[in-house]
Amino acid sequence: MGLSRIIPVVSYPAVLGVGFAVYGGLVFLVGWPVTLASYAAVVTGAALVTLHETMLPYRREWRPDAGVVTADALFMGTVQGVLPLLLSFTVVIWIAGLLDSTGLSVDGLWPEALPLAAQVGLMLLAADFPRYWLHRAFHGVPTMWRLHAVHHSPHQLYWLNVGRFHPIEKAIQYAVDSLPFALLGAPQETLAAYFVFYGINGFFQHSNCLVRLGPLNYVVSGPELHRWHHSEVSAESNNNYGNNLIVWDILFGTRWLPTGREVGPLGLHNRAYPLGFLAQMRTPFVKGLEE
Repeated sequence: MGLSRIIPVVSYPAVLGVGFAVYGGLVFLVGWPVTLASYAAVVTGAALVTLHETMLPYRREWRPDAGVVTADALFMGTVQGVLPLLLSFTVVIWIAGLLDSTGLSVDGLWPEALPLAAQVGLMLLAADFPRYWLHRAFHGVPTMWRLHAVHHSPHQLYWLNVGRFHPIEKAIQYAVDSLPFALLGAPQETLAAYFVFYGINGFFQHSNCLVRLGPLNYVVSGPELHRWHHSEVSAESNNNYGNNLIVWDILFGTRWLPTGREVGPLGLHNRAYPLGFLAQMRTPFVKGLEE
């Protein structure tokens, strides 16, 4: 069996494994701070996903031009990088202080006695439940859809545009994703390991990698499923809402992976929807562009 057959099957679990090995090695063997180690693991994952996209792309026509890459890099750096850090250092501290002052602190409720892997699995399952329903709301409520249309605007998928979200939507996501677990007292090691899975799975989810996940398509929200979520056809894109896992889609009947055909055009019906970074800071406030 040649590499062109092996890589699509093993790449996803192997890259995740490398990411966690880098994180664990830097934290527990070298003694790096968990935040720095998690970023190193995620950057390693991004490099390996890029290599896969280059060697075995799903579609060659999905390779982005320089203008698209520049916009997506701005989204990744600001909305996915700077904004969560600002929220962590402001909102989390403020809410934690408010709870303490009123005697309602929930810090310490997290089951940190569990093994790290079990804590990460619990966080993945628990975090994906509200994110699933929030994602459905972003598709079903017109005002929310105008925000979420920013994420659905690209006409091709590749790993970097996983970060294309309007900052208002990203802040709302944070409020139901990371924030509750930080307030519950989840250890930094757990939050950082969750970030490693979240980051690498997200890169694959949006990637232009040729993959064959097989049974994993019933567990994780990977690229074979997520491509249909970005279909231009609404009946296809209004499925596969899972952020990291696909289990809630299975339970609530929104998992969609047809056999015998590949996904067609991606993006919004309005092919003139602006794609620039600054333009997309304004598009949610212009009614009608999201069609």
